[in-house]
Amino acid sequence: MFKKILIANRGEIACRVIKTARQLGIATVAVYSDADADARFVRLADEAWRLGPAPAAESYLKAGLILDIARQSGAEAIHPGYGFLSENADFAAACAAAGIAFIGPPASAIAAMGSKSAAKALMEQAAVPLVPGYHGERQEPDFLHQQADRIGYPVLIKASAGGGGKGMRIVERSEDFAAALASCQREAAASFGDDKVLVEKYLPRSRHVEIQVFADSLGGCVYLFERDCSVQRRHQKVLEEAPAPDLPVSTRQAMGEAACAAARAVGYVGAGTVEFIMAVKDDGRPGEFYFMEMNTRLQVEHPVTEMITRQDLVAWQLQVAAGQPLPLRQDELQIHGHAIEARIYAEDPDKGFLPATGQLIHLATPAESAQVRIDTGVEQGDSISPFYDPMIAKLIVWGENRAAALQQLDAALAQYQVAGVTTNIAFLRRIVQHHSFASGAVDTGLIARYQDTLLPPAAPASGEQLAVLALAQTLGAQTDFPVRAGWRLNGQLETIQQFMHGDTLHSVSVRHLDHGFAVTVTGQTYHAMARLQHGEWHVTLDGQQLRATVVSQRQQRVLFLQGERLEVSWVDPYAASSEEVHGATHLKAPMPGRVVALLASSGQQVSKGEPLLILEAMKMEHTIHAPADGVVHAFYFAAGEQVCDGDELLDFDAA
Repeated sequence: MFKKILIANRGEIACRVIKTARQLGIATVAVYSDADADARFVRLADEAWRLGPAPAAESYLKAGLILDIARQSGAEAIHPGYGFLSENADFAAACAAAGIAFIGPPASAIAAMGSKSAAKALMEQAAVPLVPGYHGERQEPDFLHQQADRIGYPVLIKASAGGGGKGMRIVERSEDFAAALASCQREAAASFGDDKVLVEKYLPRSRHVEIQVFADSLGGCVYLFERDCSVQRRHQKVLEEAPAPDLPVSTRQAMGEAACAAARAVGYVGAGTVEFIMAVKDDGRPGEFYFMEMNTRLQVEHPVTEMITRQDLVAWQLQVAAGQPLPLRQDELQIHGHAIEARIYAEDPDKGFLPATGQLIHLATPAESAQVRIDTGVEQGDSISPFYDPMIAKLIVWGENRAAALQQLDAALAQYQVAGVTTNIAFLRRIVQHHSFASGAVDTGLIARYQDTLLPPAAPASGEQLAVLALAQTLGAQTDFPVRAGWRLNGQLETIQQFMHGDTLHSVSVRHLDHGFAVTVTGQTYHAMARLQHGEWHVTLDGQQLRATVVSQRQQRVLFLQGERLEVSWVDPYAASSEEVHGATHLKAPMPGRVVALLASSGQQVSKGEPLLILEAMKMEHTIHAPADGVVHAFYFAAGEQVCDGDELLDFDAA
């Protein structure tokens, strides 16, 4: 076994590898960009080496520098994690040439499966069923358009070297194909350095089911069952679970054997995932399955497989890379219970899942146990950077069956508290509680189909929430002091607290009584008691005991109460009122990023919803649309320029 390994990655997966390496007595070497100099994985590693500036091209993608650091540090092997260089055949080959073990498959296997087009050609030869489509080398736009017309709409354009939902577009009509292809190719080039695409028939109702495979260098190959990753938004996974709901045993075995055959066909070694798309019949039952791609690395969602098999897949990776045989045979692997993973992201579901950045000023998580696991690369006080994936954590739960796992997940999400950035936690809870997901009737269109239910308008602030906020504000939410009998605020018996929630101003009266307070909000008066203990408010409203957390940052107040999160602005009565700095006609950047293209010109008259410019952030494209009919007066940035969150993008005059 290795004595020291280098981890050529960052964040959550780097922390995950360090955890297993430490358990096996293996020293770890971290490499980091300037943006990650104080990151959790750097603190956890035995030693850490600087790579360069924040952009991945100047740090985590510098293969030669990483190899130099491996040699200088005495690392015997390199674990690539996922993303970055994990599926780079040239890097795997360079490791082998340098005499450093690559904890992954051989370069030849990565190359064989690295191109979706080449992989599908290989699977076709092996008689694995494929979705109808064009997987060839010709990339002329007109030719690809003809192929799409031949296949029949809707079609899916997919980056040949892609993954993670990047470089993918669904096209419903022939007239939309050219623009979608151009956008897809730009995103593919930015994400993978390769703008080649393939075009396939899009299955409107389907499931995404993948098989975890493992092979050693001695000829052994097993599958560790399946994961259902059907719940997706923008082709990116949101929830993953194992085993897949309502999957027949015969189908599981057929998919597992097909996945192992695919691995053997390319001389695979290590952890890999063979992904299938499965048609859903009219009655909701699973239908035929088709090969999509093979990811030649450890997957983000590998913890659910670990939970149901009771195996450590990173430990398996290290053993296999060291030349050892697989720890178990196929007949020794069993499924135990059910596991579900929720990806907690810094993003705003109400704004098209735009990535969010900022400092985690408050982070409280459910307690970890045999049923609850948290894989994360951040701690309270850390920042979510615009340079990398905005994942905060993976929350993984286990239960004796799917119903028990669902209940465990909902309870754990209710306890997860994040302030400082917008997150998808409330959105995840709505999915978990939704009747379709709870029943196991999952498919890739679930989120889009129930969008109105899963993304409802913001609920109004409740009387209980406002009462707790007013008490915390009155008594001093940031100080842990006892509330003494006879206490008065500035010698007054009553104070008025005001909070803005959306466009609504709420006024709350807090009046001191001999025993407690009278809190009046929206015409209702509560008899209240309140005390702050170890950062948590213990509040009694008309005999109901509540526990709450209130986080303050400047005027912002974030309340966590009974599993719900409410964000408001406190109105300082002594602060002078001011006008908005920018008028409503000045459109602002919703996130930091780079302007990719301007889609209108100065003086142009546009209609509501018409695209005005394309912004790229975290290698995903986001289109800024006209908020109303009007005229574009001026753009403040040119294509290729960087913008910050909140920067004015253009001057727009509504008609």
